[in-house]
Amino acid sequence: MSPKTMSGLPNALDAFFMPFTPNRRFKAKPRLLSRAEGMYYFTPAGEPVLDGTSGMWCSNAGHARAPIVQAIARAAANLDFAPSFNLAHPAAFELAARLAGILPEGLEHVFYCNSGSEAVDTALKAALAFHRARGQPGRTRLVGRERAYHGVGFGGISVGGIAGNRKPFANSLLGGVDHLPHTHDLSRNAFSKGQPRHGAELADALDRLVALHDPSTIAAVIVEPVAGSTGVLVPPIGYLERLRTLCDAHGILLIFDEVITGFGRTGAAFASQRVGVRPDIVTLAKGLTNAAVPMGAVVVSPTIYDGILAGADGLIEFPHGYTYSAHPLAVAAALATLDLYRDEGLFDRAASLAPLWEQAVHSLRGEPYVIDIRNIGLMAAIELAPRPGQAGERGQDIFHAAFDSGLLIRVTGDTIALSPPLIITESQIGEIVEGLRANLRKLG
Repeated sequence: MSPKTMSGLPNALDAFFMPFTPNRRFKAKPRLLSRAEGMYYFTPAGEPVLDGTSGMWCSNAGHARAPIVQAIARAAANLDFAPSFNLAHPAAFELAARLAGILPEGLEHVFYCNSGSEAVDTALKAALAFHRARGQPGRTRLVGRERAYHGVGFGGISVGGIAGNRKPFANSLLGGVDHLPHTHDLSRNAFSKGQPRHGAELADALDRLVALHDPSTIAAVIVEPVAGSTGVLVPPIGYLERLRTLCDAHGILLIFDEVITGFGRTGAAFASQRVGVRPDIVTLAKGLTNAAVPMGAVVVSPTIYDGILAGADGLIEFPHGYTYSAHPLAVAAALATLDLYRDEGLFDRAASLAPLWEQAVHSLRGEPYVIDIRNIGLMAAIELAPRPGQAGERGQDIFHAAFDSGLLIRVTGDTIALSPPLIITESQIGEIVEGLRANLRKLG
């Protein structure tokens, strides 16, 4: 591709420092998206690409949905920006009430931000502020989990457990952080359908951390109900329930990072409802606005909200926020998105399609290099055996081959992750699986 093809400027491809991308490899053979509609992206040449990943776990209602587009346009024409420091606009309160109405009972107070990464750092700060406000400032230790992804803020990387994300910044991460073991167990749980049977006892590692540090030093435990970015690690039966019990026993807050699992992805509005475990704090983003405008949110229980307000030692109870908190365009997009989810019954649709989805993805068992398949709701992972000494290369190859054949998948290392929009049809489920099957059989 000519360096002047896109804009007339030299080095047009070099100007964009791309995130989580092998930049040199991409720019040697760029794959571009220029338009999206419904279940499809389109390349600049007009070729359709079936979206098997909801963009990046986020376009749950499909792409370029007219009600969302129109709501954003109206908002831009009416109130392009409104500060949220000492001021507010009415729709921000409407959205907060709407969210509280579909979240598990007892999660009622919404703090707005702009991304999942910001939501995680906000949630961690809220946990620390709560303990300080109630006279336990010694509770500062945070507990994450191995293989977890909680965004790219320093707080999120610190409680996160993906080694490659942590390594470049290892000397600058937060102190006072520990990690629970991950729950991935190929020896006992390979090819599980839904929640695997083995591994609930892994939650007991929290008891060991309590014994090591004393519970009075631990502020919060943060986990993804389903660990998404590391390859769809589904929680073992009883694991999250056990973690909730242990947190309650030791006065530790439990934070669920539902940035990926929220808004119908697991076959319920939120994964916490799917598994029947209520956290004290939940983080949201992605499907909140159908990804049409960046937005995140943190929702806390009345105990945490009231505790922070009552025990604060300054005029501003929680000295934290963002210029774009409750941005009018994002709020408009979120309200229109919630309307779409409700009016089209998309959460129920995801639940009804889940059995067919499960059957379809597990039909790939026995295909070349497949060593595990796991699923919950409209999420799935197909784990491939890595090439000796070349971890991640097989995953990159099938990502490129799938795209070139008209299918968008997501890969993390050598694991294929799937999370299609909730508007997917039965025939499109078949297209995704058969497209993968054909590409697996050509894979070296």
